[in-house]
Amino acid sequence: MTVYELVFNIPSDPHANDEVKGHSSRAFLTDLHLIDMPATVILGAQWGDEGKGKLVDRLAEQASWVARFQGGNNAGHTVVIGDRVLKFHLLPSGITRQECSLILGDGMVIDPWVLHSELENWIETGGDDPKGNRLFVSERAHIILPYHRAMDSLDKTIGTTGRGIGPAYSDKINRIGLRFGDLAEIAYDASWAQSATERMNRSLEAAGSDVRIEVESLQEEVQWIHGIYESSIANTGLMLDNALKLNEHVILEGAQGCLLDIDQGTFPFVTSSVTSRGNATHGAGIHPGHVTDVIGITKAYITRVGNGAMPTELEDAAGEHLGTVGHEFGTTTGRKRRCGWFDAVVMRHAHRINGFTSLALTKLDVLGGLDELKICVAYELDGAEITEMPSSASALARCKPIYMTVPGFESKTLEEWLVVARHANENGLGITSLPQPAQDYVRQLESLLGIPCSSVGVGPDRDATIDCN
Repeated sequence: MTVYELVFNIPSDPHANDEVKGHSSRAFLTDLHLIDMPATVILGAQWGDEGKGKLVDRLAEQASWVARFQGGNNAGHTVVIGDRVLKFHLLPSGITRQECSLILGDGMVIDPWVLHSELENWIETGGDDPKGNRLFVSERAHIILPYHRAMDSLDKTIGTTGRGIGPAYSDKINRIGLRFGDLAEIAYDASWAQSATERMNRSLEAAGSDVRIEVESLQEEVQWIHGIYESSIANTGLMLDNALKLNEHVILEGAQGCLLDIDQGTFPFVTSSVTSRGNATHGAGIHPGHVTDVIGITKAYITRVGNGAMPTELEDAAGEHLGTVGHEFGTTTGRKRRCGWFDAVVMRHAHRINGFTSLALTKLDVLGGLDELKICVAYELDGAEITEMPSSASALARCKPIYMTVPGFESKTLEEWLVVARHANENGLGITSLPQPAQDYVRQLESLLGIPCSSVGVGPDRDATIDCN
């Protein structure tokens, strides 16, 4: 009998098999040392674009699974390996690790054409074809269709990516969406295509769009999706649960950031899903007791793409420095990111929602060359000092940052920073390898937030990250 069979085929009658006679299922698992291994959650702690992809890529070296649990191709992860720059929108960052299996989870909305293009690009650059081998798509994940992109293109207020994310989630909430697990049932059902097309065209007309969906095209598209992904569609929540019971390490990879959470973010300038810790296990199809480590990713400053208030936004030389040195352009849209000083009010809110066990601080190197650095510790709202974010978008727009100022530190080239990081890790030096003002800046952030830093990023390369002791 294999270990897998021992774990998952334990008889309900303890007398039915001498191998487990006299043992409860729980005691039997304990004897085998197969108690669930904790999963690690990686979350953006600001407005997204914090560097989650780089961290997941590093941690995936020690993981068996990486699972996305929400969002769609409105996310963008960049991984730099030497001269190779990899950009992913749907594929989990762990794809660079051949021994790592990948999950597109229950809570996602997935554009099948974008995923297909991303897979083809991966294969063309020397990667494997992971479909049905180490890439699995949840049967519960919803499908983004051309209709959803057409509806999203009408947005003139929120500043969405136009990828169809919001309309797909809207169909999900309205219980009319299409899931990957439904494809086998409806792919060749002409009546489904007819009724779906009529509903979509009524919505498009009411919204003022000139786009119309054709019945034949919709049916062909659904059949294509089914044919391409049939081998990959699976009960991925069960797969992850089984993996954890087999003591395999699972990373749950978030998209966007806490401040874009539909409930806890800067509404209405948010995404259409729950981006926070509470949805990590739910969106992956496993229970929350699996998680003990929650790493919040935060830049050493702050950025935002799209509309909505950002109290520490800079429109001066310092802001230009952050945008230029940090190459602040969105991975998904290419839009220029708005830059500002580190905002501890935002981070306190993110920590309250997520309960970070540690922080991964990224892009500390970008601050190099600035004479002084500012950290927002509170806001002034209508003449009063507040230390927590208001829920109202208009009130947040009236908030003025209250800063503390600390000394800056010298700039280095990316190669010099990479040398610093490698030397630190090879000798177990942690952040003591950094210039003293940079060390002080990191310690100040830890003190203000009450959260330790587990790593500090000093460049885009995979190895340009200092592990903290």
